[in-house]
Amino acid sequence: VQLQASGGGLVQPGGSLRLSCAASGSILSMESMAWYRQAPGQPREWVASISSGGSTDYAESVKGRFTISREVRKKTLYLQMYNLSPEDTAVYYCYAPRLSVYGQGTQVTVSS
Repeated sequence: VQLQASGGGLVQPGGSLRLSCAASGSILSMESMAWYRQAPGQPREWVASISSGGSTDYAESVKGRFTISREVRKKTLYLQMYNLSPEDTAVYYCYAPRLSVYGQGTQVTVSS
């Protein structure tokens, strides 16, 4: 199984980014998936999840600003992020809970 994350970058406070995570290998298209992030010097923290049935859940810190979604046919997971703040600066990882597999991460930096 491979999870290839992309879409990170440098954005100003208040800006938006969309992260993608393309899955390949023995992973189901309707698999439950999640996004995590890890800021410098901090433990990795859960950001959002989407269940096999499409239900979503979010950490309080991102609720109302981030949206997790997926494109089943492409086995691709997304994280749309709005109104970004410097506190959102981190490496973002997609995660497949059933397989306990993280993607390689994509850096998001929010700075003016």
